[in-house]
Amino acid sequence: MSAKKKITQEKIISCYMDDVLSEESLAQSVYAFAKRHNFEESEFYQFFNGFDHLQEEIFAAFGHNTISMIQQSDAYAQYETQQKLLSFYFTFFELLTANRSYVMAQLSGNKDKLSVLKSLGALRRVFVKYIEQLGVVHVDFKSDQLNKLRDKGVAESMWMQLLVTLKFWMEDRSKGFEKTDIFIEKSIKAQFDLIDTAPVQSVFDLAKFLWKENSMV
Repeated sequence: MSAKKKITQEKIISCYMDDVLSEESLAQSVYAFAKRHNFEESEFYQFFNGFDHLQEEIFAAFGHNTISMIQQSDAYAQYETQQKLLSFYFTFFELLTANRSYVMAQLSGNKDKLSVLKSLGALRRVFVKYIEQLGVVHVDFKSDQLNKLRDKGVAESMWMQLLVTLKFWMEDRSKGFEKTDIFIEKSIKAQFDLIDTAPVQSVFDLAKFLWKENSMV
């Protein structure tokens, strides 16, 4: 019998994603999962408290890795806020595309919506924290309490926009997901124009694009 090997958080994630995408049935317990991959069950709990937590952290890792990648660029620090968010989006969806089979397996099909949202819970926290640190410029209500509510509303609306974009990407059948790229550019411009109270042209442009897409279905 081979000796148990030490395991890392990254290796556990890799093994789990491989299991999801393989023809094997998923292990029904952490014990069975650890035995399948030849490490001690107790080591799993050094990183995750169960499979639900593991699933959350995989999506959170997409967010963390995106932020790490874009911040490595010297040019990123010089970007305006809108450019920084665009950089996040394009990098994030490149990572998702590289792992599309896993993302689709976890989020599409007959998955319960509440279960899907739970799987994205840790990613939401990563994204909202990122948005709060971006320093989006918006109307000053001259009240700390109102400004806190405003900031929370902006962060939540941007999280909802990320979910909308995720759904669009999952349903996108265009070559190289080029329609998702167009959607990202138009929706983020519209969102910033709304924040800056200058919405007319970009919101109309986004609405026209969505109407065209729906009319082609």
